[in-house]
Amino acid sequence: MPSELYTQIKDAVKDAMRAKEKERLNTLRLIQAEFKRVEVDERIELDDARILVILDKMCKQRRDSITQFQDAGRDELAEQEQKELVVIGEFLPAALDESEIEAIVAKAIEESGAQAAQDMGKVMAIVKPQVQGRADMGLVSKLVKAKLG
Repeated sequence: MPSELYTQIKDAVKDAMRAKEKERLNTLRLIQAEFKRVEVDERIELDDARILVILDKMCKQRRDSITQFQDAGRDELAEQEQKELVVIGEFLPAALDESEIEAIVAKAIEESGAQAAQDMGKVMAIVKPQVQGRADMGLVSKLVKAKLG
């Protein structure tokens, strides 16, 4: 049985087709193509957790592209990436604020018994599944490093 998110995205494609929303439809098809690629490459059926990882990665790619396009003065391309980012972001859970992330990190440090920076892997292994798709992993990583350092 396909995951709930997978079904939501399939339904969104149908809705976009009916409403003749060309740009939205293109982005949704990009998402579906990425799902198919992963399923074929890894010979797996995607679950919601894996879909969140893929969507999170796609968002990160868009944010990086936006920065590069803006630096190069290519505002029209940055705008296109921004539109894609908005559509992809619709399927991610609500973002965590910094205090929520700090609480998760503090709890993970306590659970893992981490003492120093070399224990960062243990902490991140606990934190990552809880914040995937809901927080920038670079920010989370910096936070963990600061707490352990």
